[in-house]
Amino acid sequence: MAQFRYIVSDVDQALAFYCDQLGLELIEQYGPAMAIIRQGDLELWLAGPSASASKPMPDGAKPEPGGWNRCVLVIDDIHALVASLRRQGVTFRNEITAGPGGKQILCEDPSGNVVELFQPN
Repeated sequence: MAQFRYIVSDVDQALAFYCDQLGLELIEQYGPAMAIIRQGDLELWLAGPSASASKPMPDGAKPEPGGWNRCVLVIDDIHALVASLRRQGVTFRNEITAGPGGKQILCEDPSGNVVELFQPN
């Protein structure tokens, strides 16, 4: 099983996005600090501002959401999901693109973390 950790601005808001909009399953929640969600063999750990993973580093650098690293969610119907997410106001960084293995698009969770939606050929 692969585990990823995303630093998020608000755990409840992130859960609404990942579970309600993208269909991942809530495994465990530790109040506003952290939650663990799952899709197949992927576990995503959502760490809020009060989580230990969000504490500043010794040099003062503070972990924060965003960037280009991402988890990839394999889906069945990219066009239908993207249309639904657009109606719900989800932000996308690009349009659906096709490559040799399938179609993909990048959306953002409520904290600005990138999620790749991928439909294999």
